[in-house]
Amino acid sequence: MNVVMIVPTGIGCEIGGHCGDANAAARLLGACCETLVLHPNVVNASDLNEMPENSLYVEGSHLDQFLQGKLFLKKVRSNKVLVVVNKADYQSINAVSAARTTLGLDAEILELKVPLQLIARIENGVATGDVLHWQELVEQVKNLEFDALGIATPITIDDDTLATYWRDGGVNPVGGVEAIATRFIAEALDKPCAHGPVDYSLTGFKEIVDPRIAVEIITENFIHCLLKGLHKAPRILRHQDTEASRNQDTEAMSYKEIDCMVSPYGCFGAPHQACLDAGIAVIVVRENKSCLNVPEHPKFIYVENYIEAAGMIMAMKAGVHPSSVRRPIAYTEVRRA
Repeated sequence: MNVVMIVPTGIGCEIGGHCGDANAAARLLGACCETLVLHPNVVNASDLNEMPENSLYVEGSHLDQFLQGKLFLKKVRSNKVLVVVNKADYQSINAVSAARTTLGLDAEILELKVPLQLIARIENGVATGDVLHWQELVEQVKNLEFDALGIATPITIDDDTLATYWRDGGVNPVGGVEAIATRFIAEALDKPCAHGPVDYSLTGFKEIVDPRIAVEIITENFIHCLLKGLHKAPRILRHQDTEASRNQDTEAMSYKEIDCMVSPYGCFGAPHQACLDAGIAVIVVRENKSCLNVPEHPKFIYVENYIEAAGMIMAMKAGVHPSSVRRPIAYTEVRRA
């Protein structure tokens, strides 16, 4: 049983729309399947990342293309991670040193010749922003030897927006621009990629906050989560003839091996359409509402919460139709000619 779990970035999902607050849900779903494919937003939580051992950490655009049948995912024991920074200060050096010590990570730091600039903002209730000089980053690293790319750079955001988010919750204002940046860079390099902010703080802020964002308040450096994710992120395999590639590398996972995808409520995008096209079941969790209010789809399976989603996955795994374990059990339908 192989499952995909998504929580789109920057659309205010109740669970997973803040800072790593979908980790517990991921661990629950991971216990129900052999492989759980997820993207960084599901589990990235500053210093923390509690993704299950059987999960595959896949950047969002690569996850879309995987479900579309355009690439395969190959499990690895470990990756050589290159961490690019605008300036190699004590924060980035200590963070990478800590990951090398605790994870056994093979990693090195590279200063960018042209600083990467991420400018975050909220538009119509959705997190977005501008990404400047990502092409120069790609040009600088494209010929270097590494398996996965970590990006640790500042995000420009005004203090009022940040303070409002920490006090009142709502849409994470920096997640959108991070997703845009990693999409550009991951597609250009065709390698696992994730971003974590540095200097992301509000001087003098010492208040109790929403538990879903508490890890942001207690953290000085925000990149250990992505270093853990990239440590064993799957390799991206892409060829003109994908079926021939699949035959040559039996360890690579295809979208044809995915049994279902679990999604928040009220959103629809490339992964949902890819699942519809491929005949992959989509389980939608009503309790995890987004701010988009996309109408319900007649072909999706709707459950109330992640506990019910786990039950649905287990029913699929056991080959048990959900109606057969509910009361009252209906009479068998008879189709008339």
